[in-house]
Amino acid sequence: MAVPKVNEKLLEDLQVMGFPHARATRSLYFSGNSSLEDAITWMVDHENDTDIDEIPLVDVDIDIDTSPSFPITEEMRRKAVALIANNLRDQEKNKKKYEEKIMEREREKERIQAGKKLLEAKRIAEENERKRNLALRKAEKEEEQRARDNILKKLEQDKLNRRSILGLPLESQPNVRSSPAIVVKQEKISKPVYTTTKIEHLRECLRSLKREHKGENTRIRRAFETLLVYVGNVVKNPKEEKYRKIRLSNPLFHDRVGSLNGGVEFLELCGFERADGFLHLPSEKIDMELLSSAGFVLNSAMTNPFFGLLIALYITIVCFQKLTMLMCFAYKEIIQT
Repeated sequence: MAVPKVNEKLLEDLQVMGFPHARATRSLYFSGNSSLEDAITWMVDHENDTDIDEIPLVDVDIDIDTSPSFPITEEMRRKAVALIANNLRDQEKNKKKYEEKIMEREREKERIQAGKKLLEAKRIAEENERKRNLALRKAEKEEEQRARDNILKKLEQDKLNRRSILGLPLESQPNVRSSPAIVVKQEKISKPVYTTTKIEHLRECLRSLKREHKGENTRIRRAFETLLVYVGNVVKNPKEEKYRKIRLSNPLFHDRVGSLNGGVEFLELCGFERADGFLHLPSEKIDMELLSSAGFVLNSAMTNPFFGLLIALYITIVCFQKLTMLMCFAYKEIIQT
């Protein structure tokens, strides 16, 4: 296979007009090397061929007589310029389409990556929320169980007190009428000793605050949140003096905490002391365990819808028991007379 021979003069004229060597050679070969106009017409008709810029190969060489130079007319020049312009436009259009395709592919990759990151962040947030809810439910159950245990203990102690006052034998002793001396001794032994921890005082303080300001839920929650901030700042920065000192005349403090019955008392239960118009927590009196418990009690008061209900039930039961005991006393006096 060999490159076909074409009219050198026509080939040179086509290259001067701006056509590539391979395209000019191909057009001259397939147009029969007849004229410059036929070669340009062939290129216009075959501009969309995929192999237009490939040099044709032939089996044998063809002798081509060199013909005299063919004059280039204005029409031929316009066709050549239009053909070159079309080719350039097509090349630019194809290049632009390719670049847009690449950019679209990159944007799609970015969207996919952003979607994956969003899903992962959502999964982590849901997992953290689930863990917080589990911890909160566990804490609420523990608090409710402690409250039930305390109520049961107090009810049992009240029961023992009533039996001693009425002169009845204790459940652990045989049902035998005791002498007055023994009754007095039993009464001294079974007398209840009410021991309330500081944490119970904190709970009762918050319950009292909710009872005193019943119906003002927004104000109560704001007070609890403010108290939680004060306690949390001391826990996080126990050595910072500014977190352990609160001005009582501060308008913000007075509006959120100081004006509520039980607000200042709660801080005093946490260790704060009144001094020269301030509430101050001395560094030597910081009890981290107590402050942490205070934070837990505040959080429970804000999130537990049953906070304070059990103690109200207990108070009702105690009042009913005292009324029953008074009726027993009256009935005993009537029988004796």
